[in-house]
Amino acid sequence: MPRDAYSDRARLALFVTEAGWRTVRTHAMAQPARPWRMATIPVPGRLVLAPQDLRTGDATRAGDIYSGRFAFAGKVVNTGGLSPFEVEPPSREWAEELMGFGWLRHLRAAETAIARANARALVSDWMTLRAHRQPGARTPEVCARRIISWLSQAQLILQEADQAFFRRVVQSLTAQVRHLRSLEFSIRDGYPRLLAAMALCFAGLCMADQSRLLRIAQRRVVEELERQILPDGGHVSRNPGLLVEILLDLLPLRQAFHARNLPPPAPLMNAIDRMMPMLRFFRHGDGAFALFNGMGPTPGDSLATVLAYDDARGVPVANAPHSGYQRIEAGGTVVIADTGTPPPMAMSHEAHAGCLSFELSSGRSRIVLNCGVPAVSRDAWRPMARRTAAHSTVTVEEVSSCRFIADGMMMRLCGTPVVEGPGEVKVERFEHDGAHIVRASHDGYVRRFGILHQRSWRLSRDGRRLDGEDVLRPVGGATFEGDQPDRFAVRFHLHHAVAPSRLADGHTVLLAMPGGENWIFAAPNLRIDIEESLMLAASGGARRCDQLVISGRVRHLPRLVWTFMRADGGGMPREKR
Repeated sequence: MPRDAYSDRARLALFVTEAGWRTVRTHAMAQPARPWRMATIPVPGRLVLAPQDLRTGDATRAGDIYSGRFAFAGKVVNTGGLSPFEVEPPSREWAEELMGFGWLRHLRAAETAIARANARALVSDWMTLRAHRQPGARTPEVCARRIISWLSQAQLILQEADQAFFRRVVQSLTAQVRHLRSLEFSIRDGYPRLLAAMALCFAGLCMADQSRLLRIAQRRVVEELERQILPDGGHVSRNPGLLVEILLDLLPLRQAFHARNLPPPAPLMNAIDRMMPMLRFFRHGDGAFALFNGMGPTPGDSLATVLAYDDARGVPVANAPHSGYQRIEAGGTVVIADTGTPPPMAMSHEAHAGCLSFELSSGRSRIVLNCGVPAVSRDAWRPMARRTAAHSTVTVEEVSSCRFIADGMMMRLCGTPVVEGPGEVKVERFEHDGAHIVRASHDGYVRRFGILHQRSWRLSRDGRRLDGEDVLRPVGGATFEGDQPDRFAVRFHLHHAVAPSRLADGHTVLLAMPGGENWIFAAPNLRIDIEESLMLAASGGARRCDQLVISGRVRHLPRLVWTFMRADGGGMPREKR
């Protein structure tokens, strides 16, 4: 067995052991808190601060909530006069959104006495029915989100409330903070751990007489930011969308320090300064984020809110080597490519097998993209969305370049991390005759098939032409004879608004886009097939789209060249599909 295979097994064994211990510890700590733990976080006599909630509220949804209609995660429940905490949740995602209380912002947006009374009644229901014992409420991520939501909407909940209700809320809030504090070292690594640290820091700032909690939580936030926010501003999980989610809490946390006349920790300020340029790095001309590693539909309102805090508003960086991405831009054309290895196993639960995939846009029109993940029913779509075939790159034998824990007892214990994938991705970036060139290679198919994939992108100075090259090179003495597997497919998933038409020569495709702009895709002497695909990250749910596919065998076609060109005129004969 290859030496690196033993290394992978050792890493997986360690990860499984840690996951099992975390599960046991979380279950044990879900019991009532020990008295000594309760004593470390005293019940405050007052709340001294309500941090700003940057997430957009929709006043129209307040009426639905008042009438007992709760729409979360693509599911709608009419409670029929019952409390929402008494009904059977239609999905895990629905229950987590309900128990996270982020929807309180919609009631606040209504700015009516009825909405405030409704908010108090629902919070009272949660406390009276002991909803914290329900599975959807106990996870650290949901508990952290609920703490932040209650603190952010404290004015909504407590305005016009009597003293008895105020004491109940503060006591419940303190119990939740104690519970989250007790779970701190058993929380899943990555964003959940950072979210929990931020929630505890908010509690230390907003609740009176919590200097000890604030010191501990502030230290935890600093530690997690230094571990998780990379030097180029990306998140260690490589999910672009997490940058928005983190900043939506990190910016109000910075404001909360100022409001308490306390200097925000320098690492917090530095993390914000690094993350802001990366928001622009991942944006296409229409404002949407590139669909890599768990990114779903771009939350336009949240992104606009966060970008309003970006004082620099500079040109996006082009090279993000720590995050594993490259951006090429010229003449209104943007190319964003995944040139990184998978994240550390503990933080790879959302990572995709999309190494050397790319997205292409012209102005406000996206042309080539990856399938992404939907906003709802992510669990159901995740196995398909993570496959290499769901990305605009090369697959060998329809096998993904990464291997995941995807089912069975291991998934229930450990989640869905990447357990094997590209170990080395080499990247070069340079200019030649005014054109921007990026060349990269990955070894994700070497162990199984003895094939190294190398891809190059060359964007012309005026942005009107993108030339690409895929090289599939045998390594380690691999030979492709007889039945040895070496079939490959090169896929280019198209935005659902792009209408492809294959021309009569069979190796050229006209790409018609809204607004009248046309592009041409050409692969000399190669047959291009137009097949169905799905854009999972479309706003409003998955949308049917098309993909361009070039297939072959490495033994016959180890090198492919292809080109996207902006077209100035029509009149070209088309082949019927």
